[in-house]
Amino acid sequence: MTKAAELAKMGEILTNSQIGGRRNMVINGGMTIDQRNSGSSVNLANAKVFAVDRFYWIENSSETPTSQQVTDAPNGFTHSVKITNTSTTTTPSYTQLVHRIEGNNASQLYFGNSTAESVTLSFYVKSSLTGQFSASLRNADSDRSNVSTYTINSANTWERKTITFVGDTTGTWATDTSVGLNLIFRLDDTGGTSSLNQWTATGNAFASGSVRFMGNASATWQITGVQLEVGSQATPFEHRSYGEELALCQRYYQIIPKYTFFIGAVEVGTASLRAGVPLARALRASPTIGNITLVIYDDDDTSFSNAAHAIFANSGSPEVDGTTGYLSVVFNGNLSGRTDNHNVTALYGTNGTLDSEL
Repeated sequence: MTKAAELAKMGEILTNSQIGGRRNMVINGGMTIDQRNSGSSVNLANAKVFAVDRFYWIENSSETPTSQQVTDAPNGFTHSVKITNTSTTTTPSYTQLVHRIEGNNASQLYFGNSTAESVTLSFYVKSSLTGQFSASLRNADSDRSNVSTYTINSANTWERKTITFVGDTTGTWATDTSVGLNLIFRLDDTGGTSSLNQWTATGNAFASGSVRFMGNASATWQITGVQLEVGSQATPFEHRSYGEELALCQRYYQIIPKYTFFIGAVEVGTASLRAGVPLARALRASPTIGNITLVIYDDDDTSFSNAAHAIFANSGSPEVDGTTGYLSVVFNGNLSGRTDNHNVTALYGTNGTLDSEL
């Protein structure tokens, strides 16, 4: 083999195998992490509903399709997300599966600059319907978008698709902890754009002439192996360990398990408890805190007979933020009878949730 051939072979290895290092900007592209639903089917109402971690469904119609993490997947994968249409409508404003990439992670694309990089999307898709479907990129302000299409050729067959988007040299693109880039798989719309594969000053995410998923009763659409990487070449999916993928997801959402203990103190002159709650991972930002049932003991290990449980509701007061290894919080609830300045030990009576999604 000549030197030139050796160099060419090395380039092929570095761009088409796992040796290339961290390439995928998408978190949970293999659909393996489902903290909220644990594999159960969920109704996709109009509001933002997560199909699996980091992928949420949003629509503006009266229809309620379902989603579920399933084990039907192409070779090399264990899971996919399956969307099932439970009824039909001919006038949905939009129905779409969205993955939001944090600005810190999308900054490598240099969007909004003259040196903006091209970016390539690849994924595996399967549907009961054949024909043209839409995928797009959009900024957080919904005033810059690039819509492209892919074609499903055979019904109920896994197919791999690749789309390359040129970099956007204009527009506003966040490079901090806010939304840096929206990746959208649009399944239906009442309108659509014919301006494909170019950046436009709109938030459009649907191509004219695409399949009307919501108009087909019992239609299904599945996806996995979603990868978004810098450059114009699609490389094999970057498989990460389950533990690493879970840790990446926990930056945006995590569960504090039942029976977790932590130490707090009753605040002087009030009926509140100040505490530092240990986290599995630092969160992206101060989270929305789900309802938590607490069992609280004073520093003599005696539970308070007149207030054994306290509920910390979403209206409680998170203090500081969750971007460190602890979430500093104030638990406001039924804490009457506690002694000021007493140290207390708290035990979660239920799982707690911390939501810091984009």
